[in-house]
Amino acid sequence: MSLREKLRGTGVALITPFKKDQSVDFDAIKKLINHIISSGVQYIVSLGTTGEPPVLSKEEKLEILNFTYGVIGDRVPVVVGISGNNTDLLIKEINSYPLDKAIAILIASPYYNRPSQEGIFQHYKTVAGASSKPIILYNVPGRTGSNISATTTLRLANEIENIAGIKEASGSMIQGMHILRNRPENFLVCSGDDHIALPLIACGMDGVISVAANCFAKDFSDMVTAALNNDYEKARTLQYKLLEGFDLLFAENNPAGVKAFLSEMGMIENSLRLPLVPLSDTILQQVKKYYPTIK
Repeated sequence: MSLREKLRGTGVALITPFKKDQSVDFDAIKKLINHIISSGVQYIVSLGTTGEPPVLSKEEKLEILNFTYGVIGDRVPVVVGISGNNTDLLIKEINSYPLDKAIAILIASPYYNRPSQEGIFQHYKTVAGASSKPIILYNVPGRTGSNISATTTLRLANEIENIAGIKEASGSMIQGMHILRNRPENFLVCSGDDHIALPLIACGMDGVISVAANCFAKDFSDMVTAALNNDYEKARTLQYKLLEGFDLLFAENNPAGVKAFLSEMGMIENSLRLPLVPLSDTILQQVKKYYPTIK
């Protein structure tokens, strides 16, 4: 079975819960993982952007990853997020992680440096050549400052054997369609945008790596499954049920929005590490008003 088949559906970019004293809340990680798996998601992404990796120490990252493996067992696949803007150091970082239990590595395009398309291609080619696991590209220009063009994505997909897919979060339907039209048969293409996951699946994407599925796990995964099964009436109903929730999730920053919802659910404490802060009171009150409508 190809990676595209194994990761078809809803992946969850798992948050990192913190206690009020800022330590990692492992009990909450366990509770959240069990909740989202029981709600029907297909796989989990550990240490992705939503997990706040820039403010985690290396020791914390390894402890979180090993703990996550232990809680999940063999219930669903695990993708590990490992990114960097220094190619040589990124390779060393990847080789220092326990990846035997991972199905793939999710790697964001180099941030801040703003490399050319050729630089992006060579970065991924070099990293893929040194990785024992398949690589999923992560295109998120709003965070990295540069876009992986459809041409570069397809070049990587066709020329580099170990490049197995992309999380496409450019927000461009047109770019997504160019990738889908010309991708190799087994190349995974999933949305990185919760708002437009449904129309992108209608265009042919294989699912989504989602923030919303942390807190709206059942409704969101049911929406994705319905869309993948061409049941667009059901998918649209769930999409519009959750639409205001999507707006609130990303009104200020991620993961402040999803942590506010999870706190309302009693799953975690509403705590982030600086420079991120919890939602403003204005948006938090909207979360408190909206959440009871979808429980």
